[in-house]
Amino acid sequence: MHFSDGQVPAEYRRYIGLKLAAVGLTGGLLALALVVSISLGAAHIPVAGVSRTLMGWAVSKRFDVIVWNIRLPQALASIVAGAGLAVAGAVMQSVLRNPLGSPLTLGISHAAAFGAAFAVMILGGGIMGSTNADAVNITHPYLTTGVAFLFSLGTASVIVAMSRLRGSSPEVMILAGVALNALFTAGTMLLQFFADDVQLAAMVFWTFGDTARASWSELGVMAAVTLATSLYFLANAWNYNAIDAGDETARGLGVRVDRVRMIGMLLASLLTAAIIAFLGIIGFVGLVVPHMVRRVIGSDHRFLLPASILAGGLLLLLSDTAARLVLAPHMLPVSVLTAFLGAPVFIYLIIRGQRR
Repeated sequence: MHFSDGQVPAEYRRYIGLKLAAVGLTGGLLALALVVSISLGAAHIPVAGVSRTLMGWAVSKRFDVIVWNIRLPQALASIVAGAGLAVAGAVMQSVLRNPLGSPLTLGISHAAAFGAAFAVMILGGGIMGSTNADAVNITHPYLTTGVAFLFSLGTASVIVAMSRLRGSSPEVMILAGVALNALFTAGTMLLQFFADDVQLAAMVFWTFGDTARASWSELGVMAAVTLATSLYFLANAWNYNAIDAGDETARGLGVRVDRVRMIGMLLASLLTAAIIAFLGIIGFVGLVVPHMVRRVIGSDHRFLLPASILAGGLLLLLSDTAARLVLAPHMLPVSVLTAFLGAPVFIYLIIRGQRR
């Protein structure tokens, strides 16, 4: 087929422009949602007041305390956690070529949760409280995150090994994830059995994934891990596109498939562990967000990954804001809302896969 000069570049520029516009729109909505989220709550702060406070212009001491000490850390923790879980899910779905892949469905979230609980209760990585606000005070964040990462990495290695078995299917890997979820849930229950009353109450509260418990120091650790791993994923977007076309095709294009797959799963596991260790289990963000973004922006990872990062942060921020308001003045853990959102989508994806 013959194309006149400039025809293909113009179409390609339009294609790129639409994708970038979608990514930019998502980023703009995220910035707007951040300001609105901070303004809402038991003590209402006007949006203009939030904006002036964030820019360092003194409005009132009361506003400064509410914004900087309470609402901004929680809102940023929601954005970082949502972005991290979403990009981790997108990468897992790509390298495993499994549309149902995510940190939760593959057992990695529960493995990280067990590792964090083990570090806190057995290795002294944190102090237990008896309310949701102080359920677990992480005193050794690197120890806790490291142990959570080791358990999640072991789980990821099992999933990768199963994905390389001849005849393995997405359903087989999901069933393996169900089994691993059950295993690590049983391990967490064993820890709870030997815990005292305060530790038991803390572990129950901690399993309710909640962004309100993140302090500035914990937010810094999560943000650093999320930024570093996301930059690596973005740099390998072309490799993930090639793997989507099939392992043999990717190898023919010069992609070291096994290496890309292992490093991708390793970093996705580290990212999941860093979030779960501080916030508890927040489910379905890593499963739902990449599918939502694919419907809008397509499967090109050059745009899918940044859009998933922004959309994940936006979804969890909106969910966290709704969780703060729906039972005000009581605060509902955000994991409850994400589960209500994600469970029907998960069932729909399974049914659609069976029909195909």
